[in-house]
Amino acid sequence: MPDDDVSPVDPFPRRRVKVDRRADGTLQMAHVDVGEGDPIVFLHGNPTSSYLWRNVIPHVQHLGRCLAPDLIGMGESDRLPDPGPGSYSFAAHAGFVERFLEQVGATERVTLVLHDWGSAIGFDWAHRHPGAVRGIAFTEALVTPLTWADWPAAARGVFRRMRGNGGEAAVLQDNVFVERILPASVARGLTPEAHDRYREPFTDPAHRWPTLEWPRQLPIENVPPLVRDVVSRYGQAMRRSEIPKLFLNAEPGSILVGRQRAFVRKWAALTEVTVPGSHFVPEDSPHEIGRALAEWIPTLR
Repeated sequence: MPDDDVSPVDPFPRRRVKVDRRADGTLQMAHVDVGEGDPIVFLHGNPTSSYLWRNVIPHVQHLGRCLAPDLIGMGESDRLPDPGPGSYSFAAHAGFVERFLEQVGATERVTLVLHDWGSAIGFDWAHRHPGAVRGIAFTEALVTPLTWADWPAAARGVFRRMRGNGGEAAVLQDNVFVERILPASVARGLTPEAHDRYREPFTDPAHRWPTLEWPRQLPIENVPPLVRDVVSRYGQAMRRSEIPKLFLNAEPGSILVGRQRAFVRKWAALTEVTVPGSHFVPEDSPHEIGRALAEWIPTLR
């Protein structure tokens, strides 16, 4: 498809799988499941869903079983009951994704395709299951703990607000992540149809807790310390690991720039491909990403 043809149409049905470890639990994750063969797992971040990958997956679904879940509380997946501060922590999401991969049988020869918070979940899983991973492709990822100086200058004010006392008003009332940050971080702009798809899970203010918790989980200036430690551990592990890695370098990019970009370029077994994009790169350059993946995945052993 032409690079400028970024369709809002989602061609994939969703399946559902139980991810609650409690005997009486009923939480289910919605997900795309197309193709056959070794699993290719696509993980999204905030405030998106598996819809983010709709124009990427067609390029590689002939190369394996493409699995793209909606994180709990996001997309078409179930929401946590009675959410509040801390409910949608990184650890909670990582646990649900771990259970998802077990339930769908994606525990061997896995290729990970990661964006935003999906990268933290995916890198952490790869660090804990190195023998299960064929390769890791990533873009606009969280690769090392941050300082405010690392964060985009234009975004510091709103992120400080979300992490502070004004966070509930900004996100739960004003829906700032979906209404402001998301469209402002797609260089080509979102179509009304695509924006509505991302907006749909969060029309009720009570359902917006995931989009507030994610910015509060960012390891900035050593807070929160548990996430800082996780990101530091996997970042150093990826630097040494011989797992093949495809760095889809967004130009100009947003968060994987400067010090973080220099850090990633020191990682072992790294291939780098530059694609145009701001932060939500699969919206800006899905076909460039798809073609890069289609060339790289067959090289994996």
